[in-house]
Amino acid sequence: MLTAINPIETISLLQQIQWVADPVGYMEKAVRKYPDIFTAKIVGFGGSIVFVNEPQAIQQILTNDRKQFSAPGELNGILKPILGDASVIMLDGDRHKKRRQLVMPSFHGSRMQNYGQLVFEITTKVFKNLDINKTQNRSFTVRDAMQDISLQIILQAVFGLYEGDRCQQLKKLMSQMTELFNSPFTSAALFFPSLQKDFGAWSPWGNFVRQKEQIDKLIYLEIAERRAHPDPSRTDILAMLLSASDEEGKGMTDLELHDELLALLLAGHETTATAMSWALYWIHHLPDIKEKLWQELKSVTDPTDWMSIFRLPYLTAVCNETLRIHPVAMLTFPRVVQEPMELLGYKLESNTIVLGCIYLLHHREELYPNAELFKPERFLDRQFSPYEFMPFGGGVRRCVGEALAQFEMKIVLATILANYDLELAEHKPVKPQRRGVTLAPAGGIKMNLK
Repeated sequence: MLTAINPIETISLLQQIQWVADPVGYMEKAVRKYPDIFTAKIVGFGGSIVFVNEPQAIQQILTNDRKQFSAPGELNGILKPILGDASVIMLDGDRHKKRRQLVMPSFHGSRMQNYGQLVFEITTKVFKNLDINKTQNRSFTVRDAMQDISLQIILQAVFGLYEGDRCQQLKKLMSQMTELFNSPFTSAALFFPSLQKDFGAWSPWGNFVRQKEQIDKLIYLEIAERRAHPDPSRTDILAMLLSASDEEGKGMTDLELHDELLALLLAGHETTATAMSWALYWIHHLPDIKEKLWQELKSVTDPTDWMSIFRLPYLTAVCNETLRIHPVAMLTFPRVVQEPMELLGYKLESNTIVLGCIYLLHHREELYPNAELFKPERFLDRQFSPYEFMPFGGGVRRCVGEALAQFEMKIVLATILANYDLELAEHKPVKPQRRGVTLAPAGGIKMNLK
């Protein structure tokens, strides 16, 4: 029975509080006792769930046919208040497959070169503003700067919005809304529905609801205007989605477009901003890494050859090691057992919810010796399988924006390193903490612009 799978022996409510308040501590404590698989009772999934971090077992979960495991979108319900229920994240079965086929061409690797100059210009603009608006000690919060960069990039890549009132309103509202869930305490409302009470604009959830309504209104206005005045010369993602149709010739409804765009906006800038922040921390925490990156960047003869920068091996290794040691997403999307089966020698009953634990997978000592050390050389010395290193998830629910996220991360880091001299304002270790459903650096990382 399911209870035989190494259950964490703590009362359910306490487990829920621990999971929300300190997810890393929760996982690390559990894995010390149960290395590969354990049962937990945490919020967001409706009861007991099974955490798995053994690579072959994760592969079995994510790649088997639907007779063994299904991936129902409704189990991602924790995201519904933010994303709605019509985006690719929330769909399942054939609907999920068809939507993914519509969305994926927008993120095809060949399109990345077109974004290179955009990423460079936005990064440069944000850092010039930092220089102009610097405080007396010239310090700034890294994650705030990275969020500014990534939000502008995603607004332009998704909507083609470069300037104007709507662009500024969306930018301001998106920043404000994501900041509502910037700590374990404020994120608790996502995990405990009883906290989702609208007591007016002054209440936390009421504030969120009103900000979300304003964002929804702006997105629907943009969709309506773009439908009314189609422009075949536009290459942004909204333009591609507006012209996309399935095999029956059906395009996306306004609701489907809205939810998809909102998911791309949120998932497309929050996660990348966090990853870039961690990378800058480690690059400046370990001077040898910064020096190696400088030397590698000097080998690029054309600084606007974005694909050459994207392919730099050591820069790639640094980004991969960042995503290994600090995966922004802790877990894969959930799967549900369809019929009784065995996994790692344990019996799983029908309707058991199973999650691949990306964080624990990335910290397995036999895969990554001295896993707590930041060592980019790991990714130069060997190649890891998609189920040993999976910062973007795996299987049919692998992140659709992976190519853009990796490209953006590398070009932003290369631009900063080539043009600005930074140093950490504080040399104390930075710990990951919950930010909504993800992990981000506590305090945002303070740096000085020299």
